[in-house]
Amino acid sequence: MDTTDTLRVRLEPWAEGDFWLLRRTNSAEMTEHLGGPETEEQLEVRHRRYLTPGAGRMYRVALAQTGETVGSTGFWERAWRDTTVWETGWGVLPEFQGRGLAARAAREIVQAARDSGTHRYLHAFPDVGNDASNAVCRRVGFDLLGPVAVEYPKGHWITSNDWRIDLGRP
Repeated sequence: MDTTDTLRVRLEPWAEGDFWLLRRTNSAEMTEHLGGPETEEQLEVRHRRYLTPGAGRMYRVALAQTGETVGSTGFWERAWRDTTVWETGWGVLPEFQGRGLAARAAREIVQAARDSGTHRYLHAFPDVGNDASNAVCRRVGFDLLGPVAVEYPKGHWITSNDWRIDLGRP
């Protein structure tokens, strides 16, 4: 079977009906490098934030051929080193991991951030121990700037790698 089309992804703007996806990505396995699962109330606040128009955008990641949901990604503003940049992150549901879908979604989110025309740089801050997310950054073409202390969630400091892509570069 040819899986080329099956493995292409598309980004669908976050919608009211996507709350179930926040619940799915809130497992101990999926939040291991993010400080652990959030409460139901925290998920509801996050969902409302994702639905509110503003700087940046959140997306549900779907397989292009079937429309099946495989994860989420987005970009949002962050104050970083005396400037404002875009930050990104992603999550692929466990049953879809290991197929290159996170890298495909990350390439799409780079283009979406570039198309916004707002900020020059897009950063990703995966935990230094998150081998999979660090590999995605490398594969997509982010430049590794080095380890940094990042607060996430609020009150919880982790050592992350600062990966950056210049959105002005083709």
